[in-house]
Amino acid sequence: MKAGFQSIWLNILKDILRKRAEIIRRIRSFFDMRSFVEVETPVRIQSPAAEEFIECPECAGKFLRASPELQMKKLLARGMEKIYQIGPCFREGEFGSRHNPEFTMLEWYRSGATYDDIACDMKNLISFLSEQKDKFVDLPVREAYCRFASWDPWVEWDRDRFDFDMASKIEPALKNMGGCVFLKDYPAQAASLSLVNGDHAERWEFYMDGIEIANCFTELCDSKEQRRRFEASRSARNDMGQADYPFDEDFLAVVDSIKSAAGVALGVDRLIMVLLGASSIHDVRSQE
Repeated sequence: MKAGFQSIWLNILKDILRKRAEIIRRIRSFFDMRSFVEVETPVRIQSPAAEEFIECPECAGKFLRASPELQMKKLLARGMEKIYQIGPCFREGEFGSRHNPEFTMLEWYRSGATYDDIACDMKNLISFLSEQKDKFVDLPVREAYCRFASWDPWVEWDRDRFDFDMASKIEPALKNMGGCVFLKDYPAQAASLSLVNGDHAERWEFYMDGIEIANCFTELCDSKEQRRRFEASRSARNDMGQADYPFDEDFLAVVDSIKSAAGVALGVDRLIMVLLGASSIHDVRSQE
């Protein structure tokens, strides 16, 4: 009986991994047909971006990347115009049905683009992969909080409350909306590495069936402001007792030369999970 169950499980796993491989092949085909250049940047890096709630594992005196973002932006600064990368990323302490310490990330960047241009790419990619016309909805962050959390982050900013309500109120409401949702235009205090335009950051997060799939920015291409944000994040990390990452001075030295760009980070395991109707990312990747 045990051998029979093991045989069934192995057949299911092989079928899922074949489908996973096909989806990744189709992702590459999508970008190749649109004249993007596939790149490969180091997995082990000296200077991760100093983000407050992301921890990179140490590895032989360096860190395993949580994202190839800074390295890919350096390529934009060197004259690359449309680039993408699919590869492993790592984050300490991430566990659950939608998290794993090691995961696969797709990132793509376009010089001279905005987050609206990347949104068009995203719509086309999802339609290409699902082979059907999905419903896409734009929902401003401010409207989402006023409707589903009954407060306005622009009037009374509270980072802890913002993050708590995102998980407990906003994301469940997005699941009830169905389809694909661009949660768009974040408060300036939640800009991360995105451009701030007036009272909002040009940033969106993309949800499918209430699951966050991707995070996009019109990129901040101002070295002074970027350094200020890194310093603020470093201070916050120090207050929380987190590792003090050295600044990527090579990135800061060239970011102004990019002028304008936009890019997005997409969790491949989560995307495959949704496309295959799985309940956990662990069901759609090899755990060996």
